[in-house]
Amino acid sequence: MNISVRIEQEKDYRIVEEITRAAFSYPERIERGGIGCPYEHWMVHELRKRDGIPALSLVAEMDEMQLQGSQSGFGRRIVGHIICSKAEVRTIDNVIPVLNFGPLSVLPACQRKGIGKALIRNMIAKASEQGYGAILFFGRPEYYPQFGFKEASAWQITDSNGYHYPAFMGMELVPGYLSCAKGGKYYQSNIYDDDLNRDKVRDFEKLYFASDC
Repeated sequence: MNISVRIEQEKDYRIVEEITRAAFSYPERIERGGIGCPYEHWMVHELRKRDGIPALSLVAEMDEMQLQGSQSGFGRRIVGHIICSKAEVRTIDNVIPVLNFGPLSVLPACQRKGIGKALIRNMIAKASEQGYGAILFFGRPEYYPQFGFKEASAWQITDSNGYHYPAFMGMELVPGYLSCAKGGKYYQSNIYDDDLNRDKVRDFEKLYFASDC
């Protein structure tokens, strides 16, 4: 597969939100959200305004001819997206800046083709190049260790409620960066809080996607 990854541009915004919405429109997510649509396309939209990191908002492209059923001919098409955001670990004595990432989205018809992996690997490489010290996030523990992530409990970091579990993972980009985070709690942007943002997502959906949600 000829997959390329580049920084998201303003002209990409709408298609990225459409891809994100499609990627997360599976039954379990819709049921969990409780409003008839996913939240992640709104998250991407909002992260561009605050807490997101534009230099780490990346899109994946493929040749049109590689896409099953494409009638568009030649050219490149966006098929995936990943975005990083600001987060931190708070200890009694320190506040340690870290990266969070997500949503990670791949067009449903293009999943299982290595697009998500390309986005993750490029994100890690660019974050390291830009001098970020560590990444912490919530994700699938059966998937992400292949990229070098491990449970955040390895650094004795918990979530904001004081818990650690396999789905809470991290990676040091600078060796030893999290050594001063022992006993700390992780805090991410409140953009990821479904309960807090339910009405905002519903309004966004109705305004931009003409849905019944």
